Amino acid sequence: MLKGLVNAFKIEDLRKKILFTLGIFVLYRLGAHIPIPGVNIKEVVSAFARTYSGSILGFYDIFTGGALSRATIFSLGIMPYISAAIIFELLVPVIPSLAKLREEGDEGRRKITQYTRYFTVLVALVQSFGTTIFIESLKSPSGVSVVPHPGIVFRLVTIMTLVTGAVIVMWLGERITEKGIGNGMSLLILIGIVARLPSQSLSITRMVLSGAMGWVQFIVLLVLIFFITAAVVLVTQAQRRIPVQYAKRVVGNKIYGGQATHLPLNVNAAGVIPIIFAQSILMFPNTIVSFFARDAAWGQTLINLFRPTGPLYVSVYGLLIVFFAYFYTAMVINPEEIANNMQKYGGFVPGVRPGKRTAEYIDHVMVRITLPGAIFFTFIAILPIYIMNWTHANIYFGGTSLLIIVGVVIEVMNTIESHLVMRHYDGFVKKGKIRGRR
Repeated sequence: MLKGLVNAFKIEDLRKKILFTLGIFVLYRLGAHIPIPGVNIKEVVSAFARTYSGSILGFYDIFTGGALSRATIFSLGIMPYISAAIIFELLVPVIPSLAKLREEGDEGRRKITQYTRYFTVLVALVQSFGTTIFIESLKSPSGVSVVPHPGIVFRLVTIMTLVTGAVIVMWLGERITEKGIGNGMSLLILIGIVARLPSQSLSITRMVLSGAMGWVQFIVLLVLIFFITAAVVLVTQAQRRIPVQYAKRVVGNKIYGGQATHLPLNVNAAGVIPIIFAQSILMFPNTIVSFFARDAAWGQTLINLFRPTGPLYVSVYGLLIVFFAYFYTAMVINPEEIANNMQKYGGFVPGVRPGKRTAEYIDHVMVRITLPGAIFFTFIAILPIYIMNWTHANIYFGGTSLLIIVGVVIEVMNTIESHLVMRHYDGFVKKGKIRGRR
């Protein structure tokens, strides 16, 4: 692997892409430490950690790399753009005009991207307003407001700052996609998660040295992390390959088709989206209680019912992940469209009639392979809850973070690998292959 990295820097074009991406990372992390004007940062950090670390806001803070808990100009992070992109991804199959735009090719996709940017600004406006009210309502452990001079001026300045920060982050992500390595949006989320690893590692080290965590627990924790990560890599890469045969076609003096290939269907087609949706829904009750009824009896009852280690939370969490896995897979994979494209180019699945029968066959296969993938990632999402409860370590080794890290790292490795192989260099692995390598 080290030889592969050295070879990557020997290729001028690839070296520029990697250095450009690293430069964007530096700018993004600098912005994640520039505070919003008029906020006592020290008090914000302590107030957020005391009250909201286990709510949906704490979950959101993971994706911003801690920018929200520090009340910085990048507090919204890349999430407004991600939200807008997911919404448009779900709307394209439903709205005929958007579906036609996608069928127009590159020009149509550019228009959809432009609409997504406009919608990102709208989402950022809404989220910045809520974030501003939230920051203004925060109080330090001693009861002092974290905003010394609240009011309309503070709100307007903060909303403008947060929206501008969200647009800058969106621009940085698009620059990575255009001139760097991999998908910029995914990489910005990755760097936000990875940025917390040193502090989390230091926290665990202190617990081990102080005796709060035993050496046996520490070793078991490392072994579990290793095997869970390996299992996630395996299932993330897993595919069900449907054989496809293309009939020979004579066009003029040339013969096209006639080759056998396959249709790859990922076991985890929905990616990390089901876990994100499920966690957001389950954290919503605690967030509402934290805002409005933290001291009320019914509020405490609701918090106890939806505590992360409780049976109700775990059961509902697992069911929601499976549900959203099927829901999102159905939204992003259209068996009828795949079957029609295959038929248009003379492709067919051996033993299955082209057209409607092929679509039904693909849908049947997707239903069968989605269930074990969803159950596995439900296990991956729930297991860290018990690991943290057993080790008493307040770490962010969650299913969402792990899936994002694994998925994005594999994507980047595939991109670099394709550059290396194309220029006749050895890739990252000499035996076997990672996806994308021929």
